[in-house]
Amino acid sequence: MRKWAIAAVLLLVAFTGIAIGYYLNPTGIPPVKGYLEGKEIQFIHTEVSDAKVAELLTAMMGSPVLLVPSLKQAPESMVAPVYVFKNGVKKGEGPFQFQSDVFDRSPGTSGYSPLRAVHIVTWKDERSARELKSAAEVKDAASKGEVIIEKPGIVVNMPLLTWPEGRR
Repeated sequence: MRKWAIAAVLLLVAFTGIAIGYYLNPTGIPPVKGYLEGKEIQFIHTEVSDAKVAELLTAMMGSPVLLVPSLKQAPESMVAPVYVFKNGVKKGEGPFQFQSDVFDRSPGTSGYSPLRAVHIVTWKDERSARELKSAAEVKDAASKGEVIIEKPGIVVNMPLLTWPEGRR
């Protein structure tokens, strides 16, 4: 009888853990750390317009990121930038294993879109690299000639889960 009680309690604990995990992340898609307005946020990758990037993000996340080539046909008015770092601060959170991605707009603000045009940021001199945590800092570094920003024409669906003034 005692073994059954212990088994029942362990089973209850396991189901409670699963329920809490589902409540916190119902899709099972792992969240990613990023920055917006100098603050840490979380987002997910769901689809991307480029096959190589789909493979890269799938391997990075351990969760499938679907290939949807038609995303790159989204009108410019439906796409917001995301700044992805190709070199610089080696922290490992970004897809190239450098600093986390930087976003410019959050849900509820003018111009927000979960569809993001990838902007590749490359430091000209990696020794002067520092972590940039806002779109304004990225643009300032570009205007000072510290970084080069390339637009390869890749669009990724990256809905935000948390942001400075809210969460889903």
